[in-house]
Amino acid sequence: MSSLFPNYGRWPIRIVRGEGNYLYDESGKKYLDLIAGIAVTSLGNVPPKVKEKVQEQLNTLWHCSNLFEIPVQEKLAEKLVSLTCGDRAFFCNSGAEANEAAIKLARKYTQKILNEPRYEVITFTQSFHGRTLATLTATGQAKVKEGFDPLPEGFVTVPYNDSRALQDAISDKTCAIMLEMIQGEGGVNPADPEFVEQIKTLCAKHNLLLIVDEVQTGIGRTGKWFAYQHYDIEPDIITMAKGLGSGFPIGAIVGKEKLVEAFGPGSHGTTFGGNPLASSAALATLETLEEDGYVAQVHGLGVYFKEKLEALAAANPTIVKVRGKGLMIGMEMTGEVAGIIEQMRAESILMLQAGPNVLRILPPFTIKKEEIDRAVDVLENVLNRMKEPVANE
Repeated sequence: MSSLFPNYGRWPIRIVRGEGNYLYDESGKKYLDLIAGIAVTSLGNVPPKVKEKVQEQLNTLWHCSNLFEIPVQEKLAEKLVSLTCGDRAFFCNSGAEANEAAIKLARKYTQKILNEPRYEVITFTQSFHGRTLATLTATGQAKVKEGFDPLPEGFVTVPYNDSRALQDAISDKTCAIMLEMIQGEGGVNPADPEFVEQIKTLCAKHNLLLIVDEVQTGIGRTGKWFAYQHYDIEPDIITMAKGLGSGFPIGAIVGKEKLVEAFGPGSHGTTFGGNPLASSAALATLETLEEDGYVAQVHGLGVYFKEKLEALAAANPTIVKVRGKGLMIGMEMTGEVAGIIEQMRAESILMLQAGPNVLRILPPFTIKKEEIDRAVDVLENVLNRMKEPVANE
């Protein structure tokens, strides 16, 4: 019997090694990785340039308190600021912690800098912002909230891509709007440009902060460094995590200069966030993505992958729609997809779901076209063997 809590629905595979676009189980079986640790290992498994920098850091300093200046953390902050519309960075350990920090910063800025007693954050149905008490309350999915009452107040959830509902939800308590440009866990749902434009207008009109959750979409996943860059907006706060450190636990927020006074000494903190080891991994990840041109390649690979899937959809009525940007792709099916995922796994290809009816594809940016071809061919064979996508019993 395992000594672990059974809070994960684990697959019957023990992964013991990773290299490039492949994972290997304890029997030596090789799997094409179209999950990338859920949008984490964007440079593939154990990327050489990141490995080299991490090994260098292991030989000098693993951790020191944020009571001290940490040079590699400063360099990482400078790099993130240069890649975004923001001016300052704060580092933590995960996406949930980044979203917690963003929520705290929005409230503190509104109440202590603007001197207005506003505290509510508007979020959207099918969103996912984390599993802490605040971030699961912000999440627009009832299933993650069950059994955790009483939940903290201060969150209002409205339908995604519904401008009228959003406008009606704004009150004299609202301090911020929190948005995913493409909902990941909620089904790979992109935000409509008109909806985003309305959010921009409402934030300006009511002096609200705009928080964009880029935990899954950020660090090049959609073909730009951040998904908000596909739209004509400048968020006040951007949160990120997954793809930032090539698998080393690190999260961050990047915010506008006007917010600095709200996050002075003692206002927020973390023991491990931005330590030398995690910061080295993240800086090496960003430098490799930039120097080797991977972010630019993501767009073309994503177009190629979507075209192959759309051609498959045209011939298969069980596929409802293919959507997403870059290498963040969702394929909505007429039925549940757990059985498809199981059969793909048996064929040595790893995929996951985003809700019961959506296949989610999040490959490393290093994936090759011939590997995409193989994945689509295998998926076609699997679908042909199945009259209806069914749940895994």
